[in-house]
Amino acid sequence: MKKDFANASECWKAVLADVSNTEVLTYIEKFARENTEPAEIVFGTSGWRGEIGTDYTFNNVRVVTSAIISMFKSSDPEVIRAMGVSDFEEIQQRGVIVGHDNRFLGADFAGEVIGLLQNAGIKVWYAGESPTPEFSAGIEMLNAACCINLTPSHNPANYGGYKFNPSDGGPAGPEITKKIEEGANRMMNESVVLPPAEPRDVERVDLTELYIRYLNERKTIDLDKIKKFIESEDCIICIDNVHGSTRGRIQKIIGDSGKIHYLRTDDDYLFGGVAPEPSDRNMENLARMLRDSSAKFKLGVILDPDGDRIRHADGTMKIAMNYFGAMALHFLKVHKGFTGVAAKSVGTSNLVNAIAEKLNVPIRETQVGFKNFRPYMIRQARERAIVCFEESDGISGFNHTLEKDALFGILLAIEMMAVTGKNLGDYLIDIMDEFGYYYPDRSGIEVDRSLAGEELKQRLSVIKEKYKKGTDVTINGNLRTIKDVITVDGTKIVFDDGSWLMIRPSGTEPKVRFYIEARTEDEKKAVFTLAEQITKEAISAG
Repeated sequence: MKKDFANASECWKAVLADVSNTEVLTYIEKFARENTEPAEIVFGTSGWRGEIGTDYTFNNVRVVTSAIISMFKSSDPEVIRAMGVSDFEEIQQRGVIVGHDNRFLGADFAGEVIGLLQNAGIKVWYAGESPTPEFSAGIEMLNAACCINLTPSHNPANYGGYKFNPSDGGPAGPEITKKIEEGANRMMNESVVLPPAEPRDVERVDLTELYIRYLNERKTIDLDKIKKFIESEDCIICIDNVHGSTRGRIQKIIGDSGKIHYLRTDDDYLFGGVAPEPSDRNMENLARMLRDSSAKFKLGVILDPDGDRIRHADGTMKIAMNYFGAMALHFLKVHKGFTGVAAKSVGTSNLVNAIAEKLNVPIRETQVGFKNFRPYMIRQARERAIVCFEESDGISGFNHTLEKDALFGILLAIEMMAVTGKNLGDYLIDIMDEFGYYYPDRSGIEVDRSLAGEELKQRLSVIKEKYKKGTDVTINGNLRTIKDVITVDGTKIVFDDGSWLMIRPSGTEPKVRFYIEARTEDEKKAVFTLAEQITKEAISAG
């Protein structure tokens, strides 16, 4: 085996090509500790992410943490307001929760963060390996000032990540993340090298215990009903943790049962060589277990490493979040009586729109990114969400966490079966029989590299001028009238039969992403064709 790797990227290529080469992780650790090359810090829709040992290094994690501490000390009024505190002294007293997912060197990186916070006189709780929704609930239960969760979510094994959540438990907004970026990148430009920070007298916290208390206080989920259902009914529940931080959580929340089967619960920094995300491909073993079972009720779920994404199955079909989110609205409104609005990202299926319209529930469509649901999830919101979800497998519900929560997705699915007496697929078919059938999908095209960024955005902006409300277009030989045009994130064109297409430029890559929904499976190709035609027209016109 080659042992003279030039950098961490070479190491990762070697180990990801053959995940049995775990000894290469030793070299990656060396690069992570010794590499002091600066990196550009960008907090995207869910934190900063980078390759471990390349840009996600111990020094760069210290730099980002130091930038956060400097932000605290500056007591900038906008930041303080977004944090939900009065000043730095309150942050010191209320404290910060620090933890990580199952990634390589997670505990070591967390130790550096804890040491720096302690040096600044800030109280710290160490959560160890914990999923994202538990951090969100834990902040509120402890009345902490914020949390730092070291996770890149569903990214591949070579990535590390850094999430920051203020005192309401939701993802940090731009008022906070821009300040972190400015401070960190200023130090990066100065090639600042910081010494290791040793943690001392670390106070541990059990976030799962706090999460259980949170569920019982909020009462969105009925844990007693769930436990009784599992105990009394002929059911099988398969939970694929994909080696992530959700391991052991459901056992603690609803108890052990021989009817619940847990997959991929062992330690594996490399996730067995798969992309650790809820995908149809990753669900094959789980789906097979359900098909082979003779149980009356069947539920399978797959989670991502930090427990904020989930996908469901019932042995007959795989149920993506586009459908499960709509089912959640129907269930929480009809069967549990919650009132409010339905919040969804703009690229999400209109099945939920059809349900909401008949149930007199207002719909609120937001930009991509779960942080955009905050106005509808905070307790003092004028319009509170019954459910909020995005097509990329994230969901939360009424009076629940401001973070997307896969644990909530599991518990809600079991309660659906307990209350309706149906498997998820049967419940979904009943809903679509009543409210209509919808077939969402997504795709995209690459464009010339010179168009990446603002230039691409500008060229595509002409679409909303040409394709206005009331305009007729032909799809697959059928005349359709544009019913609505939504421009909160790209351009979404909604047709009079409820089908739609959305054209959204990538902010960083020379790509255009298409999100579409047809009313029959056969029409999906035609809607994609129209989206591509409209896009190419707009680009060439520029």
